[in-house]
Amino acid sequence: MKIPLTTTPSFEGKRITKYCGIVAGEAILGANLFKDLFAGIRDMVGWRSATYERELQRARDIALQELQQRVHELVANAIDGVDPDYQVLDQGNRILMVSASGTAVVIE
Repeated sequence: MKIPLTTTPSFEGKRITKYCGIVAGEAILGANLFKDLFAGIRDMVGWRSATYERELQRARDIALQELQQRVHELVANAIDGVDPDYQVLDQGNRILMVSASGTAVVIE
């Protein structure tokens, strides 16, 4: 079952009846990703790389899926205040982490 997510603190037309706690999901992209991305530089149109964008989207999807899986542990049925974040984890820019967090809630 797909868990409703929102970046706002409420769900339009729904009432939050219980706040169950913070949930988070993460995805880490390693060095091979960046090696492959730079090898695929021919995908660049202007200053955009379709390969890089697809990988970031995939990582964000993984982080949001993990977020949704964790909501079940807290017996909630939705997540509000979702905040995706992107962070480089090493000095060589070889590891990128995409994380997402929010508040597990019960809505009616």
